[in-house]
Amino acid sequence: MMSRDKQLPLQSLHPLRWDLGFPYDYDKTLIEKNQDKFRIFKNSNGLTCIKLEKWIDEFAVSELQKSNEIKESSINNGGDCSSLYRRFTRGQTALAFPLSFPRGYGAQKKVKSWMDEFQKLPYISPYEDSSSIDPQSELMEKRIVGVLHEFLSLTVYKKTKRNYLRNLTDEYNMPFRFTRIFTRYPGIFYLSLKCKTTSVALKEGYRRGKLVNPSEIAKFRGKFHHVMRTGLIYRKKGLEMLPELDKLVEDDSIGIDGEESCEDEEVESSGEWVDHEDGDSEFDDGSDQD
Repeated sequence: MMSRDKQLPLQSLHPLRWDLGFPYDYDKTLIEKNQDKFRIFKNSNGLTCIKLEKWIDEFAVSELQKSNEIKESSINNGGDCSSLYRRFTRGQTALAFPLSFPRGYGAQKKVKSWMDEFQKLPYISPYEDSSSIDPQSELMEKRIVGVLHEFLSLTVYKKTKRNYLRNLTDEYNMPFRFTRIFTRYPGIFYLSLKCKTTSVALKEGYRRGKLVNPSEIAKFRGKFHHVMRTGLIYRKKGLEMLPELDKLVEDDSIGIDGEESCEDEEVESSGEWVDHEDGDSEFDDGSDQD
């Protein structure tokens, strides 16, 4: 629904199956169950693609909009009539992205001034047509931030590998060097080189390195991971241990990498908010061989 032609090549989706919580044979099982919504076909380049056949309005609401709707509801229940989201729906203001800077990073005046201006720009839903927006404009940059924010919000662990996103640049109407967005907005995204693989995570999805609101798939995978690590315990005590599993997994919930940690890690961030006129070479970090 976010793609330009409402279609995606299967070869771009295959690497994302784990991150999106798709079954291994999603191109068969999911399509067969939803033939009124999706269709498999070959495009002019001979690539097998999945195409949206039926647009559903209730699905075309971004996670950022949903979170603001929830906040509005809680505010109204408390008796406060002021609502940022209500003003946004009336076209009087813009939705702001949640920010979480490294200690001391967001306190710098240049950072705060630039982010204030960025947040004031109109919010463009990733499900809206963006073909009329100037590709070089700040509005298009905020729209790209919105697309990446939405995509990561839809993943199981609120993260994915950076190279997986590269496969979606054309379909999501993003520039080839879109990855500079991750270092330009360290208050929104977390870029990691852990395990020699460049991954990008949504900062608001984590607190102290663990998922804030893990999905049912994440919880199930967490239980399975815990059982595999402590299998000998369950062989001895069997089913009587299962009721305690929820608490054990909760205490040992999956962190920002969704798997066993590696020792080496580097977090990429930069001061690219200072000068907007800098060339693309400054943003091309040269670490794309992941």
